[in-house]
Formats: sequence, structure tokens, C-alpha cells
Amino acid sequence: MDVDKESPVSVSVAEPSVAVTDDQAPVSTIDPTPPPAMQPVILSSVHPPIVPPIATIPSVPAPILLPLAPLPVRPPVLRPPLPQNGEMRASDSDSDRDDSSHAHAASGSAVEYEISEESRQFRERQEKAKQELLMKRRASALAVPTNDMAVRTRLRRLGEPITLFGEREMERRDRLRMIMAKLDAEGQLEKLMKAHEEEEAVASVAAEEVEEETLQYPFYTEGSKSLLDARVEIAKYSIMRAASRLSRARRKRDDPDEDLDAEIDWVLKGAGSLVLDCSEIGDDRPLSGCSFSHDGKLLATCALSGVAKIWSMPQVNKVSAMKGHTERATDVAFSPVLNHLATASADRTARLWNAEGCLLKTFEGHLDRLARIAFHPSGKYLATASFDNTWRLWDVETGEELLLQEGHSRSVYGISFHQDGSLAASCGLDALARVWDLRSGRSILALEGHVKPVLGVCFSPNGYHLATGAEDNTCRIWDLRKKKSLYVIPAHSNLISQVKFEPQEGYFLVTASYDMTAKVWSGRDFKPIKTLSGHEAKVTSLDITEDGRCIATVSHDRTIKLWSAAEIEKDKAMDID
Repeated sequence: MDVDKESPVSVSVAEPSVAVTDDQAPVSTIDPTPPPAMQPVILSSVHPPIVPPIATIPSVPAPILLPLAPLPVRPPVLRPPLPQNGEMRASDSDSDRDDSSHAHAASGSAVEYEISEESRQFRERQEKAKQELLMKRRASALAVPTNDMAVRTRLRRLGEPITLFGEREMERRDRLRMIMAKLDAEGQLEKLMKAHEEEEAVASVAAEEVEEETLQYPFYTEGSKSLLDARVEIAKYSIMRAASRLSRARRKRDDPDEDLDAEIDWVLKGAGSLVLDCSEIGDDRPLSGCSFSHDGKLLATCALSGVAKIWSMPQVNKVSAMKGHTERATDVAFSPVLNHLATASADRTARLWNAEGCLLKTFEGHLDRLARIAFHPSGKYLATASFDNTWRLWDVETGEELLLQEGHSRSVYGISFHQDGSLAASCGLDALARVWDLRSGRSILALEGHVKPVLGVCFSPNGYHLATGAEDNTCRIWDLRKKKSLYVIPAHSNLISQVKFEPQEGYFLVTASYDMTAKVWSGRDFKPIKTLSGHEAKVTSLDITEDGRCIATVSHDRTIKLWSAAEIEKDKAMDID
């Protein structure tokens, strides 16, 4: 019985050695003479009944025999892709939690990489966010209607509710954008294109119906034949005037006997000696405008009473009164060729009168009250500025409206013509002054610089300077050649109501202001020459005679004041003697 019991023990001892030698590859490489390898077999056969050595045999050969055998070819370890910022910390924490499981898996023969539930959820969230970002990018590239009715129509054609509870217009538009992006991502372009084609078909049918009912206007306003003729005539007139001006400037430049500085000094000396020569009550209501005739023998004024009056010069005796406006008169201007004058009023009309006070023409068409008016140098055309944001050009002979010019975003207040007749300048309450080419109708310059409404504008006779006066109390000099502001004159302590150059050569400039003064400035360096003080209220307008020796100002104190260079006249008379 003991022998029978020993046989299984010997078999169990021999099993480990057989397990080692069963593999053919390890047997070929093991050294056959190592004594330590045979000792466990001899001990097991000599002492069969001892149990403790048998219990220790399985644990001892594993650390001893494995280093002697060559390492088996291990399958490649699957590694996860390089994690990003947020995933790095999550994967690190997962690896820390599962150190024991990874170590146990590494001891096996075949290992597969397993992703934890938290990492899988994080990847799903990241993929979802990526898809949402791509969807938003795709949606931003889609063209979505801006009209709310068009948005509702497209939603209806896509089978979506046209509105949700509490949904606003922009939210509805964003919802349509996301729906279209989703359809595009899912490849349902046919449905999207079908809805788009249906919309285009409906729009085309509606457009055809509108075309049948209404007239189709071009993108520009087509001018009349009379406007074309006027543009041609203005072009011919301006060419002759420009040639004359340039030839005079060249002659002064090339003539050695011409001393330009001395001439300017003489004119400025006369402007500096201006004194109050006459003061006359002009009306029962405040005066709003004044203008000299082309020969300087007549002066026209207008008042808030709506009445315009003509005065003889230099005694300032009343000649005639022109009554016809139903509202206050805003400006008056004499024709440069005839003794005709035009008046503007808040009753939306301008009227043409002769020197005897007879009404010749009425210019109607403006939608709001008029501000300033001006005659073209040829005397054939009249320009009116209005609070309806436009200025208009009229034919003096026929009374026809030739041009309705838009361009200002707010009311147009002032208007002036270039000495050559080729350009017009307008200013308005939008703090802009614009220069227009009358030969083509284009706005060639937009002069930005004033911070408040511009109320006065005037071209210099030299042809390249333009002066503007505004409510910001400054007068700006613009160089048309450089297309920018040349000089800023901090002229007055209140708004500037009118600005004008000396008509002959532009050697000096006069500004009128609501600070109850008018000031004379040098046209060479724009320094102050003279301050004309005497009015007791706001100075609303001024004008200068053709020879530049007399200045008229009108004010809300209802007076007309004439300023003349009396000393220069006396010196000239003495020189003649």
C-alpha cells in the first residue's frame, strides 16, 4: 500500500520536468550538465514521504527556470492614441486605478487594450462637440433669408413649424440655419434644393405680377433732354471761364512788374480799415439774408416777415418791396448778370423778381422749407437748398426743374457755385460738405471734418480753395487739389451762419456768427484782420461788393449795417489829385 501511494507522488514530481522538456525549443538550448537541474528529481525520489518539499517545488522552479529559457515572442501591445489636453488627465487617472489589472494582463500571453467607461464617455462627448462645431461651421456658410416672411416660408416648405412659442425673428432664423445645415450634413440636399426652387418659382411669379402692375425704374434717375442741354452749356461756359482764370494767373506769375504780395498787403490794409458806415432798420421782424447786385448799386434783404426789400446804395434808401411768400423768407440772391433777384422761403417755394418788385417766376417742387439759394455764374440757373435733404437746379428762363440732387443724409442748408461754373458745393446738417460736378452730375468730393451741422459754404475766386462754416464755431479751409482740410480757423464763440470770400481774387474771407460779430480773415495765411462789432443780436448773413470795398451784414436786431474802407478812399482821392 505504501508503494502504491508513492507512485502517484513520483509521477507528480516527474510532471514538472516533463512539462519543461515537452517544448522542443527550450530543450535544444538548455545545457544538459547543470547539476542544479537534476537535484530536485533526486530529492523527490529519495524522500517520497516528505510533504513540505513537494509543496515548495512548484514555486521554486518558476523563478529559476524562466530566466534560463528564451523569452517567447509576445504579441504586440495595443496602445491608445495620444490623448489631448483634457483626456490626458482622465487617462492618467484611469491607469492609476487599473494598475493591478494591467499588471495582471501583462503577465498573460495575449493582451487586448481596454478603454474604461469614463474614457469612452469622454470620447463620445468630444466627438459630439466636434460634430456640433462642424455643424455650426456648415451652418454659417449657408445662405439664409433675412426677411422673416421668407424664413417662415422656407420652414414651411421644409416641413418644420414656422414658429415656436416665444421665438423671435433672429432665433427663428438661427433655427432655420441649423435645420439646413443638418439636412446638408445628412445628404438630403434634394429636399433642400427642392424647397429653394419652389421659393424661387414663387418669387419669380410674384415679380412678374409686380412688373405688370408697376413700372420698372433703372438704378439711376434718367435725366431729361433739357438737363442734358444744360450740362453741355455749363461745360462750354466753364471751359471758357477756366481758360480765362488760368491765363490771368499765368500772366501774374510771369510778369516781373506784378508784385503779388504787395497787392495782397494793399487789399488787406483796406479790409483792416473797415468802419461802420451806415446802419438802417430793415424790417419789423429779424432779417435773414442780404445780397448785393452785380454792379454794387443795389442791396436786397429779406426778413422773417416774408417780405424782401431792395435798397439803393450807398445811402440805403428803400426802392421796392416784394411781397408774395406766405411764410418767412430764408434767403435772397441777386443775379450776377441782371438786376433780377431770387428769394427763398419756408413755404417751400423760391420766387424770381425784377428790381421793380414784380414777380417773374415761381419755383415749386421742394417737399420742405428752403434754406439758402444761389445763382449760377452764367445767370441762367438757380440752385435751392432745402430741408427735404435735396438741392435742386432750376432753369431761370423757363422755371423748369432740371435736377433733383440727393446725397445728404440730413437737411441741405447751404449752396454755392464755383467761379468757373463747373462745380457746385452743398453743405448740410449732416456735418458734411459735398462738391458736385455739374457737367456729369457726380459727387466728386465729400469733405468730412466738422463735428456739427455746416451752415455756410463758399468757393474762392482762385479756383482751388473752399471755405465752410459750421455750428462747431470753426471755419475750415479746404484745398480741392489735395482733397483735404488745409486750415482750421477757430473763428467765433458761437455758430458761424455765413462765410464768403472777397469776389475779385479771394484775398480775404469774411465770416458771420451768432456771437453778434463778423470777422475778416487773410486769404493768404488766414490770420484775423478785422472784427466788425456793432450788432446787438445774431448776425445771420453778409455779402461783399464786387470791388471788395464794402461789406453788408444783417442781424436779428433788424438792422442793416454797411462797413466800408473810408480811409482808403480818401487816400486814393488824394493820390489822384
